[in-house]
Formats: sequence, C-alpha cells, structure tokens
Amino acid sequence: MSTDTSIDQVTRSGSGDHDKVRVAAVQMASGPSVSANLEEAFRLIEEAAAKQAKLVVLPEYFCIMGMKDTDKLAVRENPGEGEVQNFLSETARRFGIWLVGGSVPLVSPVSNKVYNSCLVYDEHGRQAARYDKIHLFGLSLGNENFAEERTIDAGNRVVALDSPFGRMGLSICYDLRFPELYRMMGKVDIILAPSAFTAITGKAHWETLIRARAIENQAYLVAPAQGGFHVNGRETNGDSMIVDPWGVVIDRLPRGSGVVVADIDRVYQSSVRASLPALEHRCLLAC
Repeated sequence: MSTDTSIDQVTRSGSGDHDKVRVAAVQMASGPSVSANLEEAFRLIEEAAAKQAKLVVLPEYFCIMGMKDTDKLAVRENPGEGEVQNFLSETARRFGIWLVGGSVPLVSPVSNKVYNSCLVYDEHGRQAARYDKIHLFGLSLGNENFAEERTIDAGNRVVALDSPFGRMGLSICYDLRFPELYRMMGKVDIILAPSAFTAITGKAHWETLIRARAIENQAYLVAPAQGGFHVNGRETNGDSMIVDPWGVVIDRLPRGSGVVVADIDRVYQSSVRASLPALEHRCLLAC
C-alpha cells in the first residue's frame, strides 16, 4: 500500500433538501456463479426498492465468492464495462435508486491480482464514485487462513462523495479496523462498510467495530454483509446492520439472505452533533 495515501473528493449534485431518506443494506451468501449471484442481488434490490429505499448497498464480494481465491481473477472487469458493472448501472436506473456494489473485481496493473472496488451508481445509472480497498485482510487462526494480498492489489485513495442523502464515505470490510481512514474522509454523514467478515472475527468484533465507527464519526453506518454458509465451505458472519450516529443499531439481520432497512434522519444527526460536538473538539498535536 502506498504511504502517500491521498483523498479523492468526489462531488455530485443533489438536492440535500430532505430531512429523512430510507436506506437498505443487502445481505447475501454468494457463491461461485456470477449470474446466479446477480439474480439473487436483483431480487433483494427489488425488495429494498419496494420498501422505498433510495440508497441500496450490496455486500463485499456480492458478485462472486469463488471456490478458491483466484476465481475472481477469471471474472475481473475493465473499468466501465462488463457484466457486473452493467448490472449495477442498469438496476440503479431501473429502480431510480443510488446503488452501491459492495465490491467488484476490477483489472489492476498486476497481472495476477485485482482491485477490490466499491462502485457507486446514481439513480440515472451513472457511476458516481469508485473506491479500491486499501487495507487487505490477513488472518492465521486455527483453520482460518486468509491473505488477500496474494490476489488483491491495494488501493491508495480515500474516497468521500456528496449525494442527495448527505456526504458519504466509502470503505470495505477490513478497513473497519483502521479508524484513521475515516478521519481522513473529513466530516461525513453516512459511512458505507460492505463486508464479508469471517464467522470467527465477526462474532468477536463486528458489532463493536461498526458501532465504534458510527459513534466516533457521529455518522450513520450502513453495513451490508455476507452471511451464512457458502458453497466453498466458508462461513461468514452476517449480522448486516444500520447504526445511527449515537451508536444505536436501528435494524439488523443475523443470518441468511435479506434486506435491512432504516431511515436516515439528518435533523436527528444534527442534534447529536450539536449536543455533543466531538468532531469540533478534536485536538491532536496542534492543541
């Protein structure tokens, strides 16, 4: 990972006039078939849209959880083209929603690696932002062994963007363990954290990390996750949730495929920040 990580400030036009907006986090148990995963994702997005969600976020690896780590190399796409990106664009436009593909394998300069990229599409199907996962997961604990660096090329840009729902900061899964990433985003109203936490680490740390990031940034946190047993034998934690700026879990789904829905209330968020102006009290070496 580059040591000169920079901030990519993406600005999109949006009304920002509404005090409340409904958002949804989609939970899946993806498998090795991209087409089957997209079919399931569509069904769940349709369910979220029927519940009046205007922002729908899919989990990490929603389009593929291969039989082996290298399977994602076979389905990697060039930026702006390919089955998965076309699906995201067309589905966002069809339902008139902002749609976030939790992560999509995109071509990287390293031939045997991909970027693990979070892609954001607006209601017209236009790509509004891209974030390449910076922190690559590594774990060696009993039978659980992961080394994302073998197949993933790390990103080096922190991404935040303006939307009709407020300013959003993008992150993926393992990023949750690095609070400095979120500080580099500046003041954001919503944090997205699509994930595929393991059952072991998820049981121990998932809720704590999600609520901590929400509390310290006084932001809504939308955390869709992979949840259940996968064809490849892996078990993911699930427990997709949406948390408010006070750290309260508004809605959650422990296991299985489904949709978590909640309203983001900007007036409430403003009251939290006014009552406890912690973001204004930040005082590091300059104090």
